Amino acid sequence: MIAIIDYGIGNLRSVEKAFRHVGADVLVTGDPQAVRAARALVLPGVGAFADGMAQLKARGLVPVIEEAAAARRPILGICLGMQLLFEGSDEMGRHRGLGLLRGRARRFPPGLKVPHIGWNQVHIVRPSPLLEGLSQDSYAYFAHSYYVDPAGEDTILATTEYGRPFASVVGAGSCFGLQFHPEKSQDVGLGILERFVALVRGRRSSL
Repeated sequence: MIAIIDYGIGNLRSVEKAFRHVGADVLVTGDPQAVRAARALVLPGVGAFADGMAQLKARGLVPVIEEAAAARRPILGICLGMQLLFEGSDEMGRHRGLGLLRGRARRFPPGLKVPHIGWNQVHIVRPSPLLEGLSQDSYAYFAHSYYVDPAGEDTILATTEYGRPFASVVGAGSCFGLQFHPEKSQDVGLGILERFVALVRGRRSSL
């Protein structure tokens, strides 16, 4: 079972529907014990970084996510959820994240229309089981004002161009992140979710 973590941030039902469409057994839950029992975790989310971390802490979910990462259970962060996997964010001050991946979220530079919203291309820069079979420069759907600046290039699996290249897919070990919304990215997004489910089921190896 894959737990889609409900921490009061984001449209969880569309993510749940997308996972069920690709044949996954999923549970939307904010119960730490149910999350702890899951084989893999999905951390979706939209909105402000500080609010997201505050909700995770208030619901007792931070140590549960940390335990899952230490046990190398697959974790997938989506949009804000991807940013929360990193060490921190510069959004409306400096805030600490989960620290599962090194780096932080930064605001797009002045002169660019923010938020970056709509369809844009995903350029694969490093092989990953999450991206197998995905055509180079496929289009995915984005909606975000901050981008992740990883501390090391080895974490970056794919980039997208918006004023500058930024990391749109990241991964290290069994921890992955998508800056775009796979549930809104049609066949491209569903294909990535299907490969994540296959990884969870043990048919593919992690990085």
